[in-house]
Amino acid sequence: MQRAKDGAILADLVRFTARSFSTPMPVPFGAALVDTRTGELLFRGRNAVMQENDPSAHAEARAVRRACKKLGKPSLAGYTLYSTCEPCPMCMANALWAGVDRVVFGATIADANEHCRQIHIAAREVAERSDMPCPVEGEVLRQECRALFNDPRMLKAFRTWGTRKR
Repeated sequence: MQRAKDGAILADLVRFTARSFSTPMPVPFGAALVDTRTGELLFRGRNAVMQENDPSAHAEARAVRRACKKLGKPSLAGYTLYSTCEPCPMCMANALWAGVDRVVFGATIADANEHCRQIHIAAREVAERSDMPCPVEGEVLRQECRALFNDPRMLKAFRTWGTRKR
């Protein structure tokens, strides 16, 4: 039951993220915060590193930041973070500090690393090494999320990012 709910939310997030492909700055990274109990969407966003010239403007970090602002508090207890890609250590730590109930992701850090640089520390490891309990469930709709990275428009954008030596 939960896996089906997670899949539906991630499928919607994949569609939302893919809409960036019709913009001058496409991205394969999208994140959403959803009420864990009701499934109601609180906030969703995309990576804006290139757009904002800010290396911390990852989709997950932006979603956490804006969701907290919307709620007027630094806690996201009661919410689940969904991401089209496994959160990097920075984003996973941010989710832990915000107190999310759980994290659900699609593509893996290794999948992203085929196209752009990554820090190779699994989100589960970051969670396990903290004293802030947070289940991390991954590879939900992995192929659909990986497809975001392999879209021809995204492949073209990756070449302009200069984040991989090819």
